[in-house]
Amino acid sequence: MDAADKKESKFISVVVYLHNDSGNIAPFFDKALPAIKENFEKYEVICVNDASTDGSVEALRRYFDAKEGKGDLWGSSMINIIHMSYFQGLEASMNAGRDMAIGDFVYEFDDINPDYPEHLIRDVYDRMLAGYDIVSASCRGRIKLSSRMFYFFYNMTSRSRNRIGQETFRILSRRAINRVLSMGQYIPYRKAVYVNCGLKTDTVYYEGQGELERNKSKTDRNERTNLAMDSFIYFTDVLERASLALSGVFLLFTLGMAVYIGVSFFSENKPVEGWLSTMGFLSLGFFGVFSLLTIILKYLSVMLSLIFKHQRYLIEGVEKISGR
Repeated sequence: MDAADKKESKFISVVVYLHNDSGNIAPFFDKALPAIKENFEKYEVICVNDASTDGSVEALRRYFDAKEGKGDLWGSSMINIIHMSYFQGLEASMNAGRDMAIGDFVYEFDDINPDYPEHLIRDVYDRMLAGYDIVSASCRGRIKLSSRMFYFFYNMTSRSRNRIGQETFRILSRRAINRVLSMGQYIPYRKAVYVNCGLKTDTVYYEGQGELERNKSKTDRNERTNLAMDSFIYFTDVLERASLALSGVFLLFTLGMAVYIGVSFFSENKPVEGWLSTMGFLSLGFFGVFSLLTIILKYLSVMLSLIFKHQRYLIEGVEKISGR
């Protein structure tokens, strides 16, 4: 029997991020849940409500109430909602959902715009069985210029040899989750931590179906901008490189001033009195400042890895809406 034609006995957790996504709930679950039902005997769904204000939770309850009324809550399923205490952003919310998941394998859906074929949900699982612990699904070509620039500079300055890119969803093995948790670090950016956990990762690419609009609120955009800036600090040495480059520039300028002073000493054309000493002092001073800044940034990078030891999120409560 073909692997795609039989149900897997492994328990699956599906973690879904929700923030003002009421219009996408039905299309997403209409595509994702049948794929889960057809391929897995037992599963749970964990929806993380990140302080939605557009009725997303009510839409979610109505959707599953209607399915339950029709007898369509398939098999051994559990549907839970994690209510975050306030808006805490994608990363903290998904960390909370992943930590509550009990499955042998965990799907993480950061975005519930279903622009991919249904079989892709099984494809990433089969790819994992080929010897990977983290497999992501990524849409070819559909990426904003700002995101392209972020990934380009991040990968160029990252301390890791593994590259990151835009991902729609991913699946993690329990071994990968345990490995990440055993690292004992706060996880500000899951992509970066996953590729640095030492386990094999892979990406399955797909062609986007339709032109789905991803409307992000100002809060979402600000949160992602702050995440991008924090990620450069946590996972790259871009600030150290910039400080070191400026130190090099001022060192060359200092050496140039030293040569100019030596030449001027034997030259008949003397510069304005005090100009050489002032410029020499300034260039040497700036070189010293940026050299010291490089040392400080290196020290802070070490301190960051020691300070962030615990998960940082607050949960208001957990609501079970099915599987009672």
